[in-house]
Amino acid sequence: MQTPHDTRAPRTLNIGILAHVDAGKTSLTERLLFDHGAVDRLGSVDAGDTRTDDGAIERRRGITVRSAVAAFTVGDTQVNLIDTPGHSDFVAEVERALEVLDGAVLLLSAVEGVQARTRVLMRTLRRLRLPTLVFVNKIDRAGARTDGLLADVRRLLTPHVAPLTEVTGAGTAHARVARRPPDRGTAEALAEVDPGILAALVDGPAPTAADLTAALAARTADGSFHPLHHGSALGGQGVAELVEDLVRLVPPTPPGTERPSRPRGTVFAVRPGPGGERTAYLRLYDGEVRPRQRLTFLRREADGRATQVSGRVTRLDVIGRSGTLTAGNIAALTLSGGPRVGDRLGALTDRAPHFAPPTLETLVRARRPEQAAPLRSALLALADQDPLLHARPAPSGATSLLLYGEVQMEVLAATLAEEFGIEAEFAPGRVRFLERPAGTGEAWEEMPWLDRTRYWATIGLRIEPGPRGSGGVFAYQTELGALPRAFHQAVEETVRATLLTGLTGAEVTDWRVTLTRSGFSSPVSTAADFRGLTPIVLRRALRRAGTLLYEPYHAFEAEVPADALAAVTARLAALGADFTGTTGGDPVWLVTGELPARRVREAELRLPGLTRGEAVWSSRPSADRPLKPPR
Repeated sequence: MQTPHDTRAPRTLNIGILAHVDAGKTSLTERLLFDHGAVDRLGSVDAGDTRTDDGAIERRRGITVRSAVAAFTVGDTQVNLIDTPGHSDFVAEVERALEVLDGAVLLLSAVEGVQARTRVLMRTLRRLRLPTLVFVNKIDRAGARTDGLLADVRRLLTPHVAPLTEVTGAGTAHARVARRPPDRGTAEALAEVDPGILAALVDGPAPTAADLTAALAARTADGSFHPLHHGSALGGQGVAELVEDLVRLVPPTPPGTERPSRPRGTVFAVRPGPGGERTAYLRLYDGEVRPRQRLTFLRREADGRATQVSGRVTRLDVIGRSGTLTAGNIAALTLSGGPRVGDRLGALTDRAPHFAPPTLETLVRARRPEQAAPLRSALLALADQDPLLHARPAPSGATSLLLYGEVQMEVLAATLAEEFGIEAEFAPGRVRFLERPAGTGEAWEEMPWLDRTRYWATIGLRIEPGPRGSGGVFAYQTELGALPRAFHQAVEETVRATLLTGLTGAEVTDWRVTLTRSGFSSPVSTAADFRGLTPIVLRRALRRAGTLLYEPYHAFEAEVPADALAAVTARLAALGADFTGTTGGDPVWLVTGELPARRVREAELRLPGLTRGEAVWSSRPSADRPLKPPR
C-alpha cells in the first residue's frame, strides 16, 4: 500500500472479466473486491446484492447487462475491474470495454468447459493481442474437470497456454489450488512463441526457471501466450494466485509521447441518473482532466458524420482515487454537453469493430397512444447509451430498433416499463437487409419558372457506391456559399432521411451523394422547398443507379459425430451454407462455414435430431452478401 511519503507514481491496470454467460464473472468480481478490502461482504448473484450488477433488471435476472467498473488495490497497483456481460445479446457492451483494457481474464467453468461464447471471445482477444489470463472457475463443483479441460482449451481456444497452478480434490468441496513451478511442459509450450526458449530447448543449455519466468512475462505481455489458473470464485481458492500474476504479468498501457499532453480518451459506458443526468465512464490515455474543465469530444454519428460536442465537467469521480483524472485511469463524470458512448477526446479513429453489428430489426409501439411521444424520447435516450440500437422513426408512429437477440428485446421492454413507466409492444424480430448502390445515377430539377416542379429550388444530385463500411457520405460539387447554410443543411438532412428506405424498402448504406447543382430565388425560396424537392431528385438518381440487396451471414462452427457428418453437411448445404473447412475425424468432425442469418435458427433446431443430440453448434454475425435468388 502506498504511504503518504511514497513518491512513486501509483500504477493502474484496467482489467476486463469476460466469459460465457453463467461462468462466474460477477462472482469473481465480488470475490476480488472482498478479498482486497474494497467491500465488507460478498455479494451474491442469487441474492441480487452484487456490487457491479446494480440495476434492478440485472439483479432480478441474475445476468450482467451493462459494463461496470470497480477497483481494488494490491501493493502500489490499483486494479480497475470491468465486469462485462456474458450473454451474446449484449456484445455491444463487450465491444466498448475491449477498447479500454490493459488486459483480460477469460473465465471457463470447470464443469461446463469450453462453450461457444468462450471461443468467440478468445478469438477476439487473440486477434487484438490483448494480454489474457485464463481462469478455470468452479473447481469445487461436482463434475469439475482439470486435465481433460486443459486439452480442450488447447484444442478449441489456443495451443499457446500453460497451467501455472494445479488442483487437488477437483469436483469436491475440499478442492485446493497450489502453485505449479515452470517445468518441461511450460518450456515446450513457450517455445512455440518464444525463439529464445526454442533455441535453448534445441541447442542447450536447457532454459532455467528464471529464463522461463522472463519469457512467460514477455509473451503474456505481447498477447501471444496465455497463463492458465484454477480456482473458485465462491470459495476463494486460487484467486490470490490469479491476482499475483495479473499484477506481475500484465503491463499498463503506456501514455502517449506528445508533450505537453492533451487529454486523449474514450467514453465506453453511460449510465442514467435519477435526475435525468447521464454519467459517462471515461478511460484516459494521455493528459489530464480536472473538475470544471471544458472538454470537446469528437463523435461519429450513425450515418458516418463526425461532429463535436463541448461541455464543462460538472462532476468528476476518479475510480479508486480522488482529484484529477490522469492517464491510465477511469473516471465517472457528468458533462454539461451530454456525452454518448463512443465519444472521444483527441483523434477520432475509424477502427474496425471487433464484433459484427446487430442484424435483428424490430418495430416498437406504445400500448397506450398517449405514450407514443414519450416512447420515442425514451428509445432515443437509450440509444445514447447503446448507439448500436439505431433507433429511427418507422411508419404508423412506430420506432425501428436494431438488436442482437430476443433476450436484449426482453431486457429493453423491462427497462422501458421500470425506468420510464412505458408499456411497449415489440413486433417479432426479423433479419435486417441492406441495399447498396449498384452504379452511378444522376438527376436534377430546376425552379418553377421552367414549369417542371412546384418547388422554388434547383437541385442536382449524383449517387454512387461508397467504400464498404463507410455508411453515407454527402459531398459538394457546387461552390460552398452558393446556397444559404439553412438550404445546404435541408438538402443533406433530407438525403440521409430519404436513404433510410431504398428501392426495395431496405436501408441504403455505403453511398456517396454529391450536390451537383443548386439555385434559389430570394426571397421566395425556403428550406421547405429544398426538403420537398430533394427526395424527388434523389429517388430518380437512385433508380438510375440501381441497387443490390444484401443479407447478413453468420460464421458457424459445428462439432458433429463422425457418423453424422454426411447428414449434417447435406442439411447445412440445403440451408445455403458455404463451407470453409472440415477438420478432425473419429470421433468428432469440426465443420466451419457461413450461413444466411435467416437460416441459423433452423440449423440450430435441426442439428440435435441429426446427431442424437451430440452436436455442438456456435455462430456469430460475420458479414453480409448479395441476396441469392431462391433455389
